[in-house]
Amino acid sequence: RFMKRLSLAVLVIALVFVVSGLVFADNNDTFVDIDMGNIDSLDPHFQYDSASAEIVANVYENLIQFKPGSLTEFEPLLATEVPTVENGLIKNGGKTYIFPIREGVQFHNGNELTPEDVKYSFLRALIQDRSGGPVWMLYEALFGVGTSLKSISSEVVRVDDPKELTPEQSAEVYAYLEKAIEIDGNNVIFHLAEPYPPFLSILARNNGVSAILDREWCIEVGDWDGQPTSIAKYYDPTKEADPLYYKMNGTGPYMLTEWVNGERTVLTAFENYWREPAKIKTVIIRSVDEWSTRKLYLQRGDADSVHVDAQYLSQVEGMPGVKVIKDLPRMANTVGIMNFNIVTEGNPDVHSGKLDGKGVPSDFFSDIHVRRAFSYAMPYDIFIKEAVQGRGQKARGPITAQLLGFDENSPVYEFNLEKAEEEFKKAFNGELWEKGFEITILYNTGNSERKNAVDMLKFFVEQINPKFKVNVRGVQWSTYLDNLVAGKFTLGFMGWGADYADPHNFVVPYMRSDGAFGGVKGENYVNWAKENVDPLINEGAVTVDPVRREEIYKELQNIAIEQALDIYLYQPEAHYVFRDNVKGFVYEPTLHPGLYFYDLYKE
Repeated sequence: RFMKRLSLAVLVIALVFVVSGLVFADNNDTFVDIDMGNIDSLDPHFQYDSASAEIVANVYENLIQFKPGSLTEFEPLLATEVPTVENGLIKNGGKTYIFPIREGVQFHNGNELTPEDVKYSFLRALIQDRSGGPVWMLYEALFGVGTSLKSISSEVVRVDDPKELTPEQSAEVYAYLEKAIEIDGNNVIFHLAEPYPPFLSILARNNGVSAILDREWCIEVGDWDGQPTSIAKYYDPTKEADPLYYKMNGTGPYMLTEWVNGERTVLTAFENYWREPAKIKTVIIRSVDEWSTRKLYLQRGDADSVHVDAQYLSQVEGMPGVKVIKDLPRMANTVGIMNFNIVTEGNPDVHSGKLDGKGVPSDFFSDIHVRRAFSYAMPYDIFIKEAVQGRGQKARGPITAQLLGFDENSPVYEFNLEKAEEEFKKAFNGELWEKGFEITILYNTGNSERKNAVDMLKFFVEQINPKFKVNVRGVQWSTYLDNLVAGKFTLGFMGWGADYADPHNFVVPYMRSDGAFGGVKGENYVNWAKENVDPLINEGAVTVDPVRREEIYKELQNIAIEQALDIYLYQPEAHYVFRDNVKGFVYEPTLHPGLYFYDLYKE
């Protein structure tokens, strides 16, 4: 808390919390959260990262939400009932879901929620379908595994790129999409191509892809105009060209008041919220990359919660006025992504862009021996012990513990520099060993764990051959994601948290040819994945027999290791650090992309 006598330095720190008047952490109506990094997008259908999802989950709402502490039971939110077979709202053998829409709910601009808003929201997501985004989940549930706007356009009107649809072709594609979402009075009805058990999980709160938007407002601000003939214009927008990149209007407990990306986000409680208004009236989320500064905020009581990397957790345990909630199970993992076809043009991270000892060629990681060498050069146990203080377990592939297909005895890469050397000598028919290489690998600034990971990899790779040069560069979170999507990513560590509790939700992003990570690794990977893993992944999604399903996911896990598709680092535990007067926190292992401020209050 703020002292009555302030030094100049403390006064400067205090003043950064001045937003439209004096609001500080010692006010019980105000919550100050000190985080790191920045936000990728405020569009719920575009964003696909935890930093953005935290904001989305507090401003927008979905039809249903999980019961606290459960991954299988649901509660109504913008719907008044959760569909079940017993209440007659799931029909047709699990292919029809009926949602009665809650009346009297207001959007933040005063417009009232209608079934038309719900239908618009899902169609808008399906039409946007941005590359590497979350909309694949809706397509799989509604139209079948592996579908997308691109595949549907190709099937319906023989156009491979939806951006090239004529108005007439667009209307045909729209009619195909619209058949899946029907309005009947106050009900919104979804028609699935086949039974899809995870469907309700996809619709639950914190999954931004199913957030409900205000149709009228979206059209006013320049988003999809709701017309069947205009799909080409709104398909796969660039981030900054997306009208909802920086604007928000939801039905949730908080309204967006201010957003200065990389500095602060301010949320204000919505007083006309359909449930009881939030107890915390103002939320200020500050972005501070330096741990020492975040720690100072916490010590002085100038923050109610602070992001603390696992390696620093011992520094805050026992701190007066602070409580640490730790050892929480987490359905997530951290993996080193290797790009099979790096875009070299205008990319300083490949240096010369050639196999000449002064850079790396585009297909550097297409060579399996390079990937295996890097996998052997990662000191997994040292990282877990030192960088995250033992708070996690070694990953054994893309699928996490707790899920079908995970085998604690499956093969993995161990830290072994001799084997790494053997693999490097085989790479590019021995040419790489003779010439050497220089590469820059990335981490997102403020993330100490990922910086430690790339620093360790750099150190040990460079020990193997004096001709090997590995540089490390930190970039802002949004730039990190931009490089990934643009194909300029060389190698860096990324995390994946479950959208829903199923192994399908891990093999799709990491391994499938159109996944969030697999789909941006370039044509060498995409072509290989289409033939070698896509059929297995798609079979696993629709297989009912649990024995066969387990076989499929174990096989995929083994393929990932055998091919060294990524560097499977570790599965972390979760922890949260609060001032001890913060109450109401509820932890859900897959569902909270950050803090849900509506649950919180201060004493």
